[in-house]
Amino acid sequence: MFTVGPVSKTCAARIGRLALPRRSPISTPNYIVITSRGAVPHVAQDVFSDSTGIPGVYVALEDFIERAPQVVPPILQYKPPGSVSPLRSFIALPDDSPLVLGPRRVPAIACPGSNTSNDIQIFTSVGFTRLAVSYYSDAAAHLKPDIMVGLADISFGVDKFSQKRKETMADRTSRWMLEQVQSIKSAGAPRYDEPAVFAPVLPLEAEAQRWYFEELVDSMLDSIGGLAVYDADSLRGLPEPLQNLPRLSFTKPDTPQKLLGEISQGVDVFTIPFIGSATDAGIALDFSFPVQSHHSNGSTNGHVSKSLGVDMWSDSHTTSLTPLSDGCAKEMLGWVLLQIHNHHTMDKFFEGVRSSIRDGSFEADKAAFERLYEPTLPAKTGQGPRVRGYQYKSDGPGEVKRNPTAFRSLDGQGEKSLETPHANPIIDVKDIEGAGLAKKT
Repeated sequence: MFTVGPVSKTCAARIGRLALPRRSPISTPNYIVITSRGAVPHVAQDVFSDSTGIPGVYVALEDFIERAPQVVPPILQYKPPGSVSPLRSFIALPDDSPLVLGPRRVPAIACPGSNTSNDIQIFTSVGFTRLAVSYYSDAAAHLKPDIMVGLADISFGVDKFSQKRKETMADRTSRWMLEQVQSIKSAGAPRYDEPAVFAPVLPLEAEAQRWYFEELVDSMLDSIGGLAVYDADSLRGLPEPLQNLPRLSFTKPDTPQKLLGEISQGVDVFTIPFIGSATDAGIALDFSFPVQSHHSNGSTNGHVSKSLGVDMWSDSHTTSLTPLSDGCAKEMLGWVLLQIHNHHTMDKFFEGVRSSIRDGSFEADKAAFERLYEPTLPAKTGQGPRVRGYQYKSDGPGEVKRNPTAFRSLDGQGEKSLETPHANPIIDVKDIEGAGLAKKT
């Protein structure tokens, strides 16, 4: 399923090819797109097929199970004819696009409660709830994704763990992984319909999860198809039998520089939150890798000079029809065109990364990129699409409103009644009938 090609001589960056049954192969390093309820934001299905080169998509189960298990969600009731994946059919995903299913959105919202021995905390569109290991396994078996991300005992939003908590994380994740693998096998689906299970690599140092790694190698090596990475640093102590498995990252790189850093640590496939957040902020990504020759002198006296993106809310773009680059759409204010542009920029970025690794110049190209471009994306200056409740955790009373008021009074005046008040508000109904109004028929 995954073949490793040339590897950098100076770091862990490598070229690979992830081939899933009946799907278009993914050349790595690469990325898959984060969806919202199964859809790429701002991109309809026909636009997805005709105007993008998106390598694959990631779908979170918590997007669809608002009141489960008390109420069976529609996605688990849906049964298309034949052996078609219910999830693929439900979200109208093209047949050749790889489909990855995981429990949490990316990035995951921190939950107030703790995981237990048999379930994790999730955040649905109607609030916080729990997702049992057995429920997730059964849902994955029914939905038939190409890749199933294994459930892990990870507390999102927490940076440091006590020694006891580390032991609990490794113990639970090991037990849960065994349950999930057995559940997928017992579903009785044909081999080509079984999802490839990606085992989570916990965001801990290698020694803290050494026993868990041993369990993967000894008991589940033939049943897992890859690794789900939550901290690129945890790849340093990976056992040799797990080295050649594909690595799918669920870290939160917020700049292309951080992507390059994780590529140098050996990550193969990324989920990249900053693509969607840049689009929502009205920022057109504007960078290339390796650095073009005419940009080689773009920095002076060690100071970077080139921005990673163009803020389309700037007044200078109000009437300008100048394209951002040759062959680029001139009108970039539309969310659809902006989303297509940003994904195309990332497509070219990863093409350049693979070419750089193949040529043996990745580390030098990485250093040149970091010298030329600013270390952060431009700040958001305009108002993007409305933020939905399931996209953030409320901080409690007094928090700043994330969306502007939808309706305002005209001309900046106070609210006025659209109806003229009656001179005598206390009036008998018989008087109204006598005036010819409200007559009974």
